[in-house]
Amino acid sequence: MKDDEPWVLDDPGKLKALAHPMRRAMLRHLGLHGPATSTTLGSLLDAKTGTTSYHLRQLEKYGFIEEIPERSAGRERWWRKTETGDIRLPHPAQLAPEDRPVLAEFHRIGLEEDKGILLELLPAAYQADPAWVKVSRALGRMTLGELEDFFEEYMLLLKKYSHRAADAPEQARPLHIRLLALPADLPAPDV
Repeated sequence: MKDDEPWVLDDPGKLKALAHPMRRAMLRHLGLHGPATSTTLGSLLDAKTGTTSYHLRQLEKYGFIEEIPERSAGRERWWRKTETGDIRLPHPAQLAPEDRPVLAEFHRIGLEEDKGILLELLPAAYQADPAWVKVSRALGRMTLGELEDFFEEYMLLLKKYSHRAADAPEQARPLHIRLLALPADLPAPDV
């Protein structure tokens, strides 16, 4: 996979690897704070080292993390997040029917994470440092082709202005960035 090519998670194994809350928390930690051991992650996530080691091996198996051999010694293994770039989800039709619930679980976990960002982290971040918080809400009208073009241009902008952790300037901060686009003319669900 070249850096500029999207990585579509149409392999059920890769999708399952990321459809687990602990693995997602580990990836988030490694992405934000850099390398860690299973012991460190276990302490942070209130999990046993054996559990974190298992989940780290699953993430490694599918290329989301890698061991840092020069830092590892004996039983202590250090892990870092790989630069996976543009990860995309498959359309449900690209998956076998028995694998579609994994995609649904992936979305459910992601929406729970996003809800936490919107309800808890966004207000706290805005109060702490409003210059670093940018929010835009809009209603647009597009054809399906225009929406697809818009999304691809958005991804190009994200790539243009984002730095890899290793290459980021000292003043660069990690940012939660979300693009939410969905039909506004759907009936509201019963709550």
